[in-house]
Amino acid sequence: MLKTPKSLRIHIGIFGRRNVGKSSILNAITRQNTAIVSEFAGTTTDPVEKPMELLPLGPVLFIDTAGIDDEGALGRLRVEKTRQVLDRTDIGVLVTDYSTWGIFEEAIAGELLSREIPVVAVFNKCDLGSPDPLIVGNLSERKIKTLRVSALKGEGIADLRRSLLDSAPAELIDNPTIAGDLVGPGELAIMVVPIDKEAPKGRLILPQVQTIRDLLDSDSICVIVKERELRRSFEMLNGPPRLVVTDSQVFLKVAADTPPNVPMTSFSILFSRFKGDLLTQVEGAMAVDNLRAGDRVLIAEACSHHPIAEDIGRVKIPRWLTQYVGGKLLIEHVQGHDFPHDLSPYKLIIHCGACMWNRREMLGRILCCRQAGVPITNYGLVIAYSLGILERALQPFPAALELYRSSR
Repeated sequence: MLKTPKSLRIHIGIFGRRNVGKSSILNAITRQNTAIVSEFAGTTTDPVEKPMELLPLGPVLFIDTAGIDDEGALGRLRVEKTRQVLDRTDIGVLVTDYSTWGIFEEAIAGELLSREIPVVAVFNKCDLGSPDPLIVGNLSERKIKTLRVSALKGEGIADLRRSLLDSAPAELIDNPTIAGDLVGPGELAIMVVPIDKEAPKGRLILPQVQTIRDLLDSDSICVIVKERELRRSFEMLNGPPRLVVTDSQVFLKVAADTPPNVPMTSFSILFSRFKGDLLTQVEGAMAVDNLRAGDRVLIAEACSHHPIAEDIGRVKIPRWLTQYVGGKLLIEHVQGHDFPHDLSPYKLIIHCGACMWNRREMLGRILCCRQAGVPITNYGLVIAYSLGILERALQPFPAALELYRSSR
């Protein structure tokens, strides 16, 4: 059975000290032995992920983490992995036992609340006792839901599942679209999909697949062509399409072959809106004008892959930026969930479309950049800007287009 990608699931992080029953809680919710359970503290060493359907909410991803009180050199590494899970958490489940609430719980609760992430505090092992009413009252005043649960006996698990449904942010339930709202039912969109070394054999890359599926779910008509067939496809149509979406690597050719009255953009720019903050990343693209030879630029990729010749992030974008700036830049790369704690050395951060991530993690990175005063943009936006066609690529997005024009 085909599964919903992790990036489109609501992420539910399970946090707490060692041996409070986090893994037992996960197993009870999923009704499976998803995580290893032991009486010895520290059994969970790396985040354990479990995708499932949590009806009526829909597809979710549970992430069981190592204890936040882990010790020693390895323990510190495990805690760091746990903290990385915070970056992609949509709902936080903070597990403790009936008799414990201290600095570790307060630290995680405070971090979740500071990120505006809904928190459910679970007092496990309630078959052995009850939590302090003063602590429960204080948590309730801070808008933290509290539950008494016994994972061992299955008590309170149904209430926990209902609390997770009630805690889900509305914007995650409303199913935002990638491009369907730009096209509409019964209207036509043309997807320009180059088949080159970057394209995996036998299939399309994930942003292309997800955009096509989104259009079909929106009852739109979708035509798929390679860049060499785009001009011919216009000749075959009785009327203009509502939208043309292209891979950013062939921006110039597609812009040249698309009539000026037809809105055109790229998959990457669509994902800037879908996974991130389009307006903030448009501002970041315009920060290219402030770059000078010798400046440090960070290029971040959400997924890890083996770079090939003419790789978009390691070859093409650095080349286009160098040509635009007129001098060599100091370009660094990070992949996956790795991201520098100190962003101050960088003049610009360029991110991929984050198709492999949920929106929470991408918004978290954008927030970190804003707090550090470092502009952030994404692949499609910086490519369009460096090639001089960003205004054309923003045509489908009135607010972003107005922002761009007002800043010129």
